[in-house]
Amino acid sequence: MIALRSKREIAKLRASNQMVAEVLQLVKKNVCPGVSTAALDKIAENEIVRQGARPAFKGYAGFPATLCTSINYEIVHGIPSKKRKLKDGDIISIDVGVCQDGYYGDAAITVPVGDVSPEADKLMQVTETCLAKAIECAYPGERLYTLSHSVQKYAEDHGYSVVRDFVGHGIGTELHELPQIPNYGKSGTGLILKTGMVLAIEPMINLGGHAVQVLADGWTAITKDHKLSAHFEHTIAITAAGPEILSQL
Repeated sequence: MIALRSKREIAKLRASNQMVAEVLQLVKKNVCPGVSTAALDKIAENEIVRQGARPAFKGYAGFPATLCTSINYEIVHGIPSKKRKLKDGDIISIDVGVCQDGYYGDAAITVPVGDVSPEADKLMQVTETCLAKAIECAYPGERLYTLSHSVQKYAEDHGYSVVRDFVGHGIGTELHELPQIPNYGKSGTGLILKTGMVLAIEPMINLGGHAVQVLADGWTAITKDHKLSAHFEHTIAITAAGPEILSQL
């Protein structure tokens, strides 16, 4: 069953997602060559706790950290480590979730470390635009897979592939709720979007093929061909007037 959230609930979800947006910007400011992903994780956790909330990922199905930090050909779910230090030219996906007052926030960005290649820069730009294209479709009465198709079309028009093994999701009083939101699909199909739905849309776009592999840690997903991947995510509410991006400052 897909929950339709009241205005009061959406206000709570907005507050959680505003915190997520603030944490992402704080972490982004600290991304630089030489910093460890564990140090970034600590910055995020300290800020979430300072604001009176709880890191949503830490302990979720055994995940050990506040952030997912996925570098270069890592797609999602990278585990922060003191040993993993960023290098000039890397790109890093930073994914964070919070739980505040029983409601969840979730968003992700991919950012450059120092000077990155034009190839990496274009991949990030296209992935972020894929997210924007999906959000533009998120009106009551639209079909869910129209959003999915918009991601797929824009990515493939630029010669990239979309990850098929991981999907976006509903979000509310649980971190992951129905519906699942793939980043590929046939336009005009899927469930009908309704006012009150809250969705975490998250394109994961690869420079090479869409095949993935999960490392021995049981979490880190990488591109099988070791080509770059980028990831952007927003949580949105479907309103009568159209999509409201909850995780945007």
